[in-house]
Amino acid sequence: MRQRLHAMGLRYRVTWPVPGQRRRTIDIAFTRARVAVYIDGCFWHGCPLHGTMPRSNTAWWEAKLSANQARDASVNSQLNALGWTVLRFWEHEAPDSVAERIYSVVRAAAM
Repeated sequence: MRQRLHAMGLRYRVTWPVPGQRRRTIDIAFTRARVAVYIDGCFWHGCPLHGTMPRSNTAWWEAKLSANQARDASVNSQLNALGWTVLRFWEHEAPDSVAERIYSVVRAAAM
């Protein structure tokens, strides 16, 4: 993904700290345009199409994955409150399509 964005002429920061949060980072941050991009893993973030639940220790995994989703929602609302645009994509989405969507949002925000 990063190579595609760089080839499109976009410049960004990787694992940029979320303002006001310790230990939380933005996967790909366009700091001037205030656009945060996350590429979420299907298992860890509960993809409705590909997310699975382990058969052993199910209660622990349900709590863990629910906490991940709650953290994602919290980070989204915090960044939105600070004037950032948050884009989230699943790891299985077509990279070219994702790159085009990111490019259009970043270019629109930069104007």
